[in-house]
Amino acid sequence: MRTSRLEAFSDAVLAIILTVMVLSLDIPTQHDLRTFLHTTGHGLIIYLLSFLYIGIYWINHHHMFHLARRVSGGVLWANLALLFTLSLLPFTTEWMADSRLARTPLFVYGLNLTFSAVAYFVLQTLVIRQEGAGSPLKRAIGRDVKGKISPVLYVAGMLSTVLVDPHGRLGVWVALACYAAVAIGSSARSARPTTRKPRRPANRPGAHRRVIDSWLLCPQRFTAGRRRPAGHASPATARVHRAPPAPAGLVVRTARLGRAAVTGPGGGA
Repeated sequence: MRTSRLEAFSDAVLAIILTVMVLSLDIPTQHDLRTFLHTTGHGLIIYLLSFLYIGIYWINHHHMFHLARRVSGGVLWANLALLFTLSLLPFTTEWMADSRLARTPLFVYGLNLTFSAVAYFVLQTLVIRQEGAGSPLKRAIGRDVKGKISPVLYVAGMLSTVLVDPHGRLGVWVALACYAAVAIGSSARSARPTTRKPRRPANRPGAHRRVIDSWLLCPQRFTAGRRRPAGHASPATARVHRAPPAPAGLVVRTARLGRAAVTGPGGGA
């Protein structure tokens, strides 16, 4: 199976996830900055963080299947698992925003990010395994140090919501800092280079025009292989014999283009 259908389906699901998240933002009851910050401020910040995560996964997903040649059944199921974990982000994002960054929703949000990272790692491993030892995806990823550090920061953020300053807000801000650090670091990692696709010998604009121009300049290239009856002159020769005597400058220019344009195939000087 080719990767085009899987990519199209994944793009549609991710687009729906982004749409659902933005619809969950609360609209201010009054039209002033203070009400906007109080009503929508927390939700907008968390939405930006989740939007960045979805964008990172979409870019990495594009790079991954740009280097994959085919899709197996295991890859399909792993991709569905990744989309399932990402589809939970609107729920955890809205819960965290409505609770004003309470500890339990923040812990669940980190758990959701951890499951998404694990699902992406499984998908990436299956793609590399089906491509074999010479997988271009494996060469593009390299050691992937940042990808291995991300789950550690997720776990640190979740533990900080439970252990750091239980009666204050320090653990909440530490957890948000861990989640934001992963997003910022992964955004730089997502811009990995991709291999160029081979150029297809498709009909490019102007190709037919160049062929016609070549035939007009040197028709012998297109008529030399054709057999003509004895005494039958070629079109180029007939045109030259029927044409009136050309000026000296035109004869010199025609001679530069090639003798075949004047004498025709097989003709004398």
